[in-house]
Amino acid sequence: MTNNIDHDRLFKELISTFFVEFIELFFPQLIDYLDRDSITFLDKEVFTDVTEGERYESDLVAQVKFRGKESFFLIHVEAQESSRQWFNRRMFTYFARFHEKFVLPIYPIVIFSYSKPKREAISQYVVDFPDLKVLEFNYQVVQLNRLNWRDFLNQSNPVASALMAKMNIAEKERAKVKAECLRLLITLRLNPAKMQLISGFIDTYLNLNPVEERQFQEEISTFSQPVQEGVMQITTSWMRQGIELGIEQGIEQGIERGIEQGIEQGIERGIERGIERGIEQGIEQGIEREKTLILRQLKRKLGEINPLLETKIMQLSIDDVEVLGEALFDFSTVEDLINWLNTLTA
Repeated sequence: MTNNIDHDRLFKELISTFFVEFIELFFPQLIDYLDRDSITFLDKEVFTDVTEGERYESDLVAQVKFRGKESFFLIHVEAQESSRQWFNRRMFTYFARFHEKFVLPIYPIVIFSYSKPKREAISQYVVDFPDLKVLEFNYQVVQLNRLNWRDFLNQSNPVASALMAKMNIAEKERAKVKAECLRLLITLRLNPAKMQLISGFIDTYLNLNPVEERQFQEEISTFSQPVQEGVMQITTSWMRQGIELGIEQGIEQGIERGIEQGIEQGIERGIERGIERGIEQGIEQGIEREKTLILRQLKRKLGEINPLLETKIMQLSIDDVEVLGEALFDFSTVEDLINWLNTLTA
């Protein structure tokens, strides 16, 4: 499910946007001696591991001042989504390169986001002999699959809201955790861009199947009305993005089908017809999903809706459906819905 996910980008974007909040959540002792107003992110460093023959880029390096002093140090945060042998050696190599280039103290941190294995990750790199310990390099570890998401439920922290989605979660709890992530997110009252960043992170790592989706809706129904409405707005946004994605995928499928037909009927005409058909299918699928979600939200807010009203809603144009998605937050009764529908035919 996560094979095509750009893990590095998602984690780097999350942590760079909420860097102080990340430090506050996992390393409060570090907050005590850094100057929050001095944080500067440095360009990524690239190096080649000659033993593995692979090219690596550091994820995130911040230069910060010691509080009350004129001296600086670096905080290196590396996000690792797979368990790899000799990763500890790579962390030491990063440390050595940074130390050589900047000649500053370095505070190294690793976030392990893989699901398995769950054994405790290595947090040091050692070079020693029977009679001499040459080197003991230590780094901080945040191993998400060993953290209990329940311990973060009441943390008023956007990073907690996002990373709960990657913590130790039983399969049967996925829907509940997604709902709780969004509940916490709503209470933080972030600006729309930050809200979208975190909600997108949550949806990426807790992509629910139809059964889980129903459980998710049941969980949301237990929240207070303001929180329910906030979650509705987020899920409506996901749905609109889904429509756009459906159109894009429809175009791609249409081009492929059009090319196949074009071999027999003329490539140019085939591609055109395929694109048209793909766009139509993508739009239809996206609109159908949006109407279904709007109906579900209306039922949760107003109770049962008679089949005649359901039919009217399913026959609405996409523009009217989007307007209804906003208007339903003001409905208190089924009568409000009926009056709104009547305005469309007035």
